[in-house]
Amino acid sequence: MDTPFFELKNVSKYFARVVANKDISFSVNRGEVLALLGENGAGKSTVMKILYGLYRADEGQILMDGKEQKITSPKDAMALGISMIQQHFSLVPAHTVTENIILGNVKGVIDYAQCRKEVEELSRQYGFDIPVDAKVGDLAVGVQQKVEILKALYLKTSLLIMDEPTAVLTPQEADTLMEFVKEYVSKGNSVIFITHKMKEVMKVADRIVVMRGGRLTGDLSAKDTDEVALARLMMGKELTVAKRERGKVNLPGGQREGPLGGEAEKEKKVCLELSSVTVQRKGETPVLSDLSFQIMEGEIFGVAGVSGNGQEELCQVISGALPITSGKVFLGGDDITGTSVRERIDLGIGYVPVDRYRDAMVGEMTLAENMMLKTSFDKKWTTHGFLNKKKLQNDTQKAIEEFDIKAPGPDAQIRGLSGGNQQKVILAREVGNAGKVLVMDQPTRGLDLGAINNIHNNILAEAHNGKGILLVSTELSEIFQLCDRIAVIYKGTFMGIYDHGQLSTERIGLLMAGYKEEKEA
Repeated sequence: MDTPFFELKNVSKYFARVVANKDISFSVNRGEVLALLGENGAGKSTVMKILYGLYRADEGQILMDGKEQKITSPKDAMALGISMIQQHFSLVPAHTVTENIILGNVKGVIDYAQCRKEVEELSRQYGFDIPVDAKVGDLAVGVQQKVEILKALYLKTSLLIMDEPTAVLTPQEADTLMEFVKEYVSKGNSVIFITHKMKEVMKVADRIVVMRGGRLTGDLSAKDTDEVALARLMMGKELTVAKRERGKVNLPGGQREGPLGGEAEKEKKVCLELSSVTVQRKGETPVLSDLSFQIMEGEIFGVAGVSGNGQEELCQVISGALPITSGKVFLGGDDITGTSVRERIDLGIGYVPVDRYRDAMVGEMTLAENMMLKTSFDKKWTTHGFLNKKKLQNDTQKAIEEFDIKAPGPDAQIRGLSGGNQQKVILAREVGNAGKVLVMDQPTRGLDLGAINNIHNNILAEAHNGKGILLVSTELSEIFQLCDRIAVIYKGTFMGIYDHGQLSTERIGLLMAGYKEEKEA
C-alpha cells in the first residue's frame, strides 16, 4: 500500500561541466497531484525529460511500483503509461485534430471513421469542445493545448506530466483544466504539474517538490506550506513583489503627477494613438477590427485575452511589421501609419515579441551581437565606419549588471542562457530602443518568479520615466498588478477598456471568452 507509483532515486544528470540534476529523489503516488516548482534552470524540465525518456540519467534509478525500470526513450515511457505535455507543443499544423492524436499511435490499415469517433468521445468525456476535423494550424493556442492533452489521454496514460499547462488559457479554461486534473487523479491516475503559478499549485497540488540549482530544496505537503515559504525555497531569499505606485511619473520637465489625475491632468500628453485600425487579408475575416485607443505618457496600458485573438497582430501594427487595411497610427501626435519598421525604431518604439526564438534573437550570436541586432545601422556603434567593439562590449556589460542577467559575459552565446536570462537581454535591448513607447507581448511567459519580478520592476521603471507601455499578457495577476487601464481583446475586437480596479477575475474571464456585457437599464 505504501509503495509509490513512480519513484526517482538519487538521479543525476551532467551536461559537460554543467550539473543539471544532482542526487534527485522523490516519488509520486497513485491518485496524487505532485507540483514541481523551481526557477528557470533549476533542473525541473531535465528531471522530467529523464522520466519521459528524452534524456538518460548518468546516475540513479527509476522505479515503478517498487520495480526498477529502464526508460531509454519516450516509447519506453509510453509503454509504462507515462505521457508528457511540453510547453512548446509537438503538433503538426497541417494535419487535423484527429490525425494529430492518432499520429504514431495506430498501425496497419487505419479505420479513420472509428478513430475520429474515439477522439470525439474522448473530447466529450473530458468536457473539451474541440472540432476534431479542423486543422491544428487554424486553431487558437488554447485549443491546441487541449489537443495535446487529448493526445496523451488517447494513449491511456496513467502518469501525466504537464509543463506550464495553463499559460495560454482564460481563467475559466484554467478552472476547467483544474477540474479535469482532479477528475483524472480521482480515477487512480497521477499528475506531475510543472508551473510557476503559486495560486495554481496551492489550488490543485497534494504535494510540492521544490528545486533550486539542480538540487532538491523541499518536499512538502501542500496543506503544510504557503506561497512565501515556497518562494524562499525556490529562490533562497525573500521575494519583494514589484508594485505600481500610481500617480507619480517622471515626465519631460520634471517629476509631477502622471496619468491618473491631479493638477497635471491637463499637462499629460498622448504618447501613442490608434484610430479605427483594421487589418484584413483579402477574402478573410479581419484579424483586427476598428481598434481605437490612446496610451498616455507614463501609462501602462494592458491588453488581456486568450492567445490568438489578435494581440500579436496589434503589436506588429504598432512596430510597423504589419501593414494596416484602414485607420491611422500616431506617435506623439504625428501620423506614422506609412513608416517602416526601421523608421519606427529610430522614432523610439521598442518591441518585445511573444516568441523570442523566432522573432527577437539569434541563438548562435553573442549577447553583444544580439544587443545591436535592431540598431546595427545606427552610428552610435561605429567609429569612422568601423564597428566600435569596445563601446558594444561596455554597453552589453552595463546591461548585464543593470538587468541582473546571469551570463559569463558579453561574448557568451545567447542560446547558452536560460529562458529568463535570454528574455532579460531582449528587454535590455528594447528598453534602450524605446525612447517613447515600449510594446511587450507576453514578456514573462514561462519565466520563473525571480525573472518575472525583475522584468516587472523594469516595466515599472520605464513607465515611471514617462514612456508609454503597451503590455499584452494572458496572466491576469500581471495585468491587475501593473496596468493603469485594461483593454480586453476577443477575435481582434476590444470588448471594452476599463480603469484599474473596475474588473474582477470572473468578469474579465467572461469578456476574454467573448461574452458581451449587458448594459444596465
